[in-house]
Amino acid sequence: MTDTTPTLFPAGGAPAARAQDFANSEMFQKLFREGMDLVEETAAYLDGPGRDDSKSLDRAGALSYATESMKLTTRLMQAASWLLAQRAVSEGEMSAEDATDGKYRLSTDKPTDGLWPEGEDAPRTLMDLVTRSRRLYERLKRIDDNLYIDGLVEADSNPVADQMAMLRGAFGDR
Repeated sequence: MTDTTPTLFPAGGAPAARAQDFANSEMFQKLFREGMDLVEETAAYLDGPGRDDSKSLDRAGALSYATESMKLTTRLMQAASWLLAQRAVSEGEMSAEDATDGKYRLSTDKPTDGLWPEGEDAPRTLMDLVTRSRRLYERLKRIDDNLYIDGLVEADSNPVADQMAMLRGAFGDR
């Protein structure tokens, strides 16, 4: 799956304006449905077949399963919370300015690898859900970072040229 997350939101420099445009976009609607579908799929697995998968593991594997499923659930609940806040903006239940508050922002996901004991294979379905949730969260985090930066950064910006222009401006064209 190719990530088509835009790097800029053309609504202008104000984070709230970008958030409003994004929340009203077709891209958001698709992303919202994808995220909520993944939450539902994960819940169905963990409450059903996942229980059987965890019971088939030895003690160390069961502990790893519990840890991984807790991290998965937490990641998806953070993603769902962010998506619901954006939907609240879209539906006029929350202002775009309120959505810029840090409590609605996504933190960096810190996935851990190597949870599974040697010789114990992680349940395939669980690991598929973990992988997909990480990809979704990374996409949401990139969008969150792009929406709520304090002004647009040009995609083809050249930091050296920008610095030289500032120096020329400060010292004149000497």
